[in-house]
Amino acid sequence: MIESVLLTAARILTFEGEKVLTNASGFFFERDERLFLVTSRHIMIDKPSKHFPDRIEIELHIDAKNMARSTGLSIPLYRNGKSIWRQGRDAAGEIDVAVIEIERKALPETTVYRAFTPAHLHDPEDQVEVGTSMLVVGFPLGFHDTLHHMPVVRHAAVASSFGLRFQGKGYFLTDARTHRGTSGSPVVLRAADDDSSLGDLPWILLGVHSARIDVGSRDLELDEALGLNCAWYADILMTLTKG
Repeated sequence: MIESVLLTAARILTFEGEKVLTNASGFFFERDERLFLVTSRHIMIDKPSKHFPDRIEIELHIDAKNMARSTGLSIPLYRNGKSIWRQGRDAAGEIDVAVIEIERKALPETTVYRAFTPAHLHDPEDQVEVGTSMLVVGFPLGFHDTLHHMPVVRHAAVASSFGLRFQGKGYFLTDARTHRGTSGSPVVLRAADDDSSLGDLPWILLGVHSARIDVGSRDLELDEALGLNCAWYADILMTLTKG
């Protein structure tokens, strides 16, 4: 048995022409029968690092009885010179989350995946306490089960008051060991055992992992890295997938 949450994640490769640029993580989100790939906005474009891919490629499972079988799906990022992904902004500036719609007819008929839905988003009435244990599902440094094309998970804990915008930004902090390539991973919380409404994907989608947090004044020789990360609140997906 393969845990369903592992099938929500997708390994992303970014390309400029035929040149491979970076590894990253993403996941599937479904709304109103439309399917989206979610990742960090800086995977699509990042001016400070001069990262300007023109397409991405994701790996798909194509045989439920043999998870070693996979195929790649190439997704262009521009059409007629215009970007076709969606990214968000709020009063505090850009939000490091992006979505791009996947044309279902482009998927092999035997594709095996799981997708989060609006029902998997956190209910504001449910409290998530500081220190709550979560998982980050992704592909750190591109590392994964290369035979079965599966992601790995890292344990994380809520490190700031969940529900508050940390320093006015639309994210909360997590305490976790992360690496490059984890950007775009889903940050999830196991649903209550008595919650049967989520079917075979009993996980609450809390956020989208973005990046590690560091302190500019840190002495690189004397001080260890904080080990803290920012995760953008997942409710931004309701805006980015609307209409």
